[in-house]
Amino acid sequence: MSAPGGAPSPGPRGGSMGPGANANGMSMPSQGSLPGTPVHSAPTPGPSAPPSGAMSQQNLNQIVIDYLAKKGYSRTEAMLRMESANQEIDGRPLPQLGEDSRPKTRQGFDLLKNWVEENLDLYKPELRRVLWPLFVYSFFNMVTSFYPQDAKSFFEANKNMFLPEHTDDIRHFEPLSLPEHLQDNSVAKLYRTNKYRVVLSNPAYTNLLQFLESKDKEGGSVMNAILSSFCSVKTLDRAADDRFSFAAMLSQIGAGQTFPAEDEGSAYTGDNPAMAGTLPRLRLGKLPMEQLLEEDVRAELAEEDQKQGPPAGRNTLTQEFEDMIKKEDDDEAPSRSDIPFPASTARDVHTEVKKVMEHRDRFEIKGRTGGVGPGVSVCMFTFHNTFDNLTCMDVSDDNMLIATGFQQSYIRVWALDGNYLPKSGPEFADIPDASSRRLIGHSGAVYAVAFPPCASARDNIPERDRVNTSARWLLSSSADKTIRLWSLDAWQCMVVYKGHDRPVWDLRWGPFGHYFVSGGNDRTARLWVSDHVRQQRIFVGHDQDVDVVCFHPNSAYVFTASSDHTVRMWAVTTGNAVRMFTGHTGNITSMECSRDGKLLASADDQGTIILWDLAPGRLLKRMRGHGKGGIWSLSWSVESTVLVSGGADGTVRIWDIAGPQEAQGRVIGEGGVGTKIDAGPTPAGQNKKKKGKETVVTADQISAFPTKKSPVYKVKFTNMNLVIAGGAYLPT
Repeated sequence: MSAPGGAPSPGPRGGSMGPGANANGMSMPSQGSLPGTPVHSAPTPGPSAPPSGAMSQQNLNQIVIDYLAKKGYSRTEAMLRMESANQEIDGRPLPQLGEDSRPKTRQGFDLLKNWVEENLDLYKPELRRVLWPLFVYSFFNMVTSFYPQDAKSFFEANKNMFLPEHTDDIRHFEPLSLPEHLQDNSVAKLYRTNKYRVVLSNPAYTNLLQFLESKDKEGGSVMNAILSSFCSVKTLDRAADDRFSFAAMLSQIGAGQTFPAEDEGSAYTGDNPAMAGTLPRLRLGKLPMEQLLEEDVRAELAEEDQKQGPPAGRNTLTQEFEDMIKKEDDDEAPSRSDIPFPASTARDVHTEVKKVMEHRDRFEIKGRTGGVGPGVSVCMFTFHNTFDNLTCMDVSDDNMLIATGFQQSYIRVWALDGNYLPKSGPEFADIPDASSRRLIGHSGAVYAVAFPPCASARDNIPERDRVNTSARWLLSSSADKTIRLWSLDAWQCMVVYKGHDRPVWDLRWGPFGHYFVSGGNDRTARLWVSDHVRQQRIFVGHDQDVDVVCFHPNSAYVFTASSDHTVRMWAVTTGNAVRMFTGHTGNITSMECSRDGKLLASADDQGTIILWDLAPGRLLKRMRGHGKGGIWSLSWSVESTVLVSGGADGTVRIWDIAGPQEAQGRVIGEGGVGTKIDAGPTPAGQNKKKKGKETVVTADQISAFPTKKSPVYKVKFTNMNLVIAGGAYLPT
């Protein structure tokens, strides 16, 4: 993340179709050419009138075919027609698309069509222009390969997509079914003897190629071959005259066109407000538990219930587990086949059992009662003598360890209870006991550390039967462009992940481990699997650094926040962006998705928190109270009704999610962080002199906890609804 320890980012990019290009992405025809046809620089010579000088291979073939037809050599003529139909303009054979490219052609086109429709609205209009030539040349490929029925079916299934822009061409192509029809059709001949010119912006073209390469075996290679053989793609940087660019939209506001204002916030990119209803549908339900794992967890819980009954007024563990499963059926959920995970282990069973126990015995937060917020408790850990070199922090889910990263390129891990850190085996017996350890390996400042999901040990279990469910791994990212995986048993680096070509600002484990996501200065976010050294997905689209990343609770989506002041939501299975949120006026410094998977909270360096409703993609409300400098951490309660935040102003603040959208302000002065000066609204038009800057606090705030000049780097709701916070003391 950019703060603390961030770095300036390059300027934003723009987009343009370029001069001389029309709305369909095809160059405007030169004088004398037919409108709506591929570009050509000279009239196409026919077989009866060969040009002077060198004769093309295709024209020579046509002359020979005419001669064979005249002499009655029908079989030889048919064979030559087949071979001639599968040649490039200069006589070279067409790319080999496989022994039978029909299924791959249709499958590849359908995949690309669906991908384009699910893409960002900013790039969708120009990407749609690529579909027309791919449709035409795919149809031609089926016709020349002597598959008339498949060609007809493919044509009928997709022709309506291109009406009314290409009505005339579609009318010319509709009767084609045999290779000789292509030879006799003047419009088809024009397409086949010239390359179709398409103009795309650099980001859209890069995104297109990455998608085709990722779907190589599903037909992407066929689409790629057609694109390279029959299309001439010209790439341009975005410019202010592009009708789909943000700059152009801003310039058109005065002409009466609407544009999502920053004060309102929006999930749309602004090229067409009428597209609001076409947002991809999201599956926000919880990922269902693996069947065998569910059975093992249920058996373990039943055994626990037999050992010890439930506390007064509480469910049995089995009842609590059934209630938790029922709540998972409220929303449409992704399938476990969509997101591959390794087979469950005994550790997974014990971890899930512990989660159920904590869920039942937690401090329940039901929101405000009679206007009074819940009494949330905060435990603050303060680090001294860091000399402003501490850059990041994380706390393990079992509340046993806390890890910090430093500008001096090392990581330090402490035991929160002050006891000695455990040793994994007799080979470490010579290592002296210590309550903290250093992890050294990075060659640049450490910008993020992250513990994987874990659970504390279960009670009332004999030592020999206990399964280690505590934190055993730690991820870190650095200015040295790498991500490292550390073993907390051996206290050594086990894996170095390389992929980013600039500093990596942030990273986060998935909710079930195994996967993690990172974002960096190279303007990309990347999805990784912990047992592979190469990334599995690259999320490209932001115009500046990706500063903050996080996962959706069901692992099906990833969120990225950028210095371009936007938040994007990506589908893990396809790599496509499914939401884009605009509304922040400052750099986004933290972000967290609610545990129920329905809301997203994002905060910036202006002291503003914005809540987003993911399904409709709309801004719910803004919450203010923090001073400027950055809100560095957010965390949700188990019920997703309360949000906690901490940041550079040295306060931990608790927020009511179900509170009013707009609130009358209370004024907080800087002369003592968190000191309340005026608890009532300020009368309109009253100009009262105030000392220093003041911050308006919205009525969503339940409570604020000031520290003694300690910026808060991390806040976290535990599974028992206790808030753990950590910061570094900075004396004046």
